[in-house]
Amino acid sequence: MSEAAKEKLAALMREHPKPTGIILGYGTAGFRSRSDILPWIMIRIGILAALRSKVKQACIGTMITASHNPEHDNGVKLIDPHGEMLDQSWEVFANNLSSLDDDVNKLWKYLETLMAQLNVQLHDNAMIAIAYDTRQSSPLLASIVQRAAEIFYANVMNFELLTTPQLHYAVRCYNDDGLYGHYTEAGYFTKLCTAFQNLIEMTPNTKPCETLAVDAANGIGAHKLTYVNQQLPGLLHLEIFNDGTRGHLNEKCGADYVKLYQKAPEGLPLTNYSKYCSIDGDADRLVYFFMDQNHQFRMLDGDRFSVLFVAFIAKKLQEAKLLDQVQIGVIQTAYANGSSTDYIINILKVPVACVPTGVKHLHHKALDYDIGIYFEANGHGTILFSDNVKNKIKAAAEDANRTEAERLAANQLRAFIDIINETVGDAIADLLATEAILSVLNLSIEGWLNLYTDLPQRQLKVPVKDRTMIQTTDAERRCVAPVHLQDCIDELVSKYPSGRSFVRPSGTEDIVRVYAEAATQEQADQLADAVRKIVEDMTK
Repeated sequence: MSEAAKEKLAALMREHPKPTGIILGYGTAGFRSRSDILPWIMIRIGILAALRSKVKQACIGTMITASHNPEHDNGVKLIDPHGEMLDQSWEVFANNLSSLDDDVNKLWKYLETLMAQLNVQLHDNAMIAIAYDTRQSSPLLASIVQRAAEIFYANVMNFELLTTPQLHYAVRCYNDDGLYGHYTEAGYFTKLCTAFQNLIEMTPNTKPCETLAVDAANGIGAHKLTYVNQQLPGLLHLEIFNDGTRGHLNEKCGADYVKLYQKAPEGLPLTNYSKYCSIDGDADRLVYFFMDQNHQFRMLDGDRFSVLFVAFIAKKLQEAKLLDQVQIGVIQTAYANGSSTDYIINILKVPVACVPTGVKHLHHKALDYDIGIYFEANGHGTILFSDNVKNKIKAAAEDANRTEAERLAANQLRAFIDIINETVGDAIADLLATEAILSVLNLSIEGWLNLYTDLPQRQLKVPVKDRTMIQTTDAERRCVAPVHLQDCIDELVSKYPSGRSFVRPSGTEDIVRVYAEAATQEQADQLADAVRKIVEDMTK
């Protein structure tokens, strides 16, 4: 390997040294921490992105964001060629690089061994796409990634300010040679907004979209949603609040705040609009809410999106006479409200699969279906459509032997598919899809909420000495250790009508998360507290 490249790497490491005693691990969110201690890890991630690109012979994305975290944090994660999360096997390489100290000789030796293992050369072609959110620390961190990647002979496209889902989309489009769409930001908005317009205009007697008040979390989404207003005049109007001109990123606002605290964000007038929504700091999560006639806060979270989307898709497949030819599946985690699961299975007649917490598990399972719909309760999710089902829908839309109603339903589905960002959960795409469905089905936000009634639930955190004492199975719904803990939970649950409870260890800190549902809020609270006490007793 080149001595010149090694010296450039050494110089960059001297410029941004690794703090002593620091340990960072690569997980679902990539690397994430306070922004002032991140520059050194950006060197490692730039190298890793270049190597990943050489191996895949494709563009790899690098997103600088800490999503719903406070403004002083930041982070970075890699995006694989089809817009999906980094392959888990490469998280090992990321963590190995993170663990190495600033000894350029040791680092270089590890890289030489790794490149031999991966069968790539320093001068092999590589392409990296970088983007970042609105945090003040982001441009510097992005520049370090770029400099490190260029040492390993990578070409770099710096998109600068994008939402996380936009970069996922751009990477997919770039590697698909435009088959999925054009990889620019203009291409992203043109595809989504044109599809939205087509779906509304082809549908007779649609309900006009009411003005939607958007809490943009003082983040990147505020900048991007203005494009939606510009491209859809007369069809959709968004009033954007928490746009970054006053408040701080994710501070008492944003989708995560609304979901966690079950209340409206600050910065919105709560009497002027019939419906509201909140996105998070990097615009990949979405929740809706409104104030009912009694001025009570009512929220529609990820479970509600799954129900709304599957209801619409199944209805249109049935109208197109395609429903019996398509396998639809909804993927949930243990945190999904039991009432949503019951409604999907027993009313919509669609199977539900439960997987461990984490988008990577949901996304992977969704690939098992012709149409896989997944949303975490926090409002992060999307829909995956197989090539098989896309071809069937296209053929039905163009089949002159079908009735006009059948062809219309197929064309509505074709437009709807183009609104969805299949690469990752996307608050902007999901917002457009939601507004389109409410309009086409002539459904109010109250009507959407009233499709089913949530079971009251409570979540608690229990500090423990060692979270690994808790071990789970069955998609984290049942405990296998400590012995007899699950028996105790089962006994408690049996005392409560509609009772359900599970515990699972945190992936990052020594706490155990307790979840409980029951017929009333008082009973859910009692059940959660009783389970908490058992966990405390068994983990002393």
